[in-house]
Amino acid sequence: MPETIAVQNTMESMVNLDGAKAIFPTSFGYFDPHILAVAPKYPDVKFLHAGGLYQEGKHPSNVGSYFGYIDEAQYIAGIVAGGTSKTGKLGFIAAKPIPQVLRNINSFTLGAQSVNPNITTQVIFTGDWSMPVKEAEATNSLIDQGIDVITMHVDSPKVIIEICERRGIFSSGYHANQAELAPKGYLTGAEWNWAKVYTDYVNLIKAGAPLPHLLRGGIKEGLVKVSNYGPAVSAKTIELADAAKAKFMAGTMVIYKGELKDNKGKVVIPAGTQLLQTDIKLEAMDYLVAGVIGSTGS
Repeated sequence: MPETIAVQNTMESMVNLDGAKAIFPTSFGYFDPHILAVAPKYPDVKFLHAGGLYQEGKHPSNVGSYFGYIDEAQYIAGIVAGGTSKTGKLGFIAAKPIPQVLRNINSFTLGAQSVNPNITTQVIFTGDWSMPVKEAEATNSLIDQGIDVITMHVDSPKVIIEICERRGIFSSGYHANQAELAPKGYLTGAEWNWAKVYTDYVNLIKAGAPLPHLLRGGIKEGLVKVSNYGPAVSAKTIELADAAKAKFMAGTMVIYKGELKDNKGKVVIPAGTQLLQTDIKLEAMDYLVAGVIGSTGS
């Protein structure tokens, strides 16, 4: 309760004391209840959240959400991992089993399986976004199991990348380019380009244009990108990764298509069905695809 009051008071202070006309409360979990509680009190102020899922007719009209299809970059990173791994065993260290994270794990795995259908991805959930000690423990545990490429969806990739480099395995980054931390083992990574998102919002606000309730985009729109390939990536693997990137740029790549089963054997996408990146169903993902070793806890 104290945290709830503090967060909502902070937003209200930005409006009442600072005269803010647009607020970006980006932390995970701020959309509901914080933004949804405060926004109706200030109909002339825009409240915009990273990752929140706006629903027409249910949520206040001055609320919106934005996110990028970072799983496109993870799919390409998966191709690179699959083409580089010698063991066929990949690792993924993640914070929480929410849809955005599950989508990254699944896309990374499907990208790798497009190169080697027998590849597996062992996933470990740490329970929170920045848990350096748990991330270190998870990294060492995965390496001890014979995994030779590790990626992640946490706020502190540095610990994981450095341990991978120190122990002589490959790594694939997240958020930003961590190549300097692992000059030998860094393969590539999935990077955000938040500057693009916020610049576009500022330009819309300055122009007095209506703000989209759901702002989304991927590699083609410049919201996300793939890190440069590291020295360990072969020419053949680069060719496969670049071919996938070209399809994303052209808007022709479909990651999620049937028949697709989860790792419990249940069909989650029937044969003959495909979900495009813009399909809202993907933002409610609650499964891990076949080949992922781990559980969502549900």
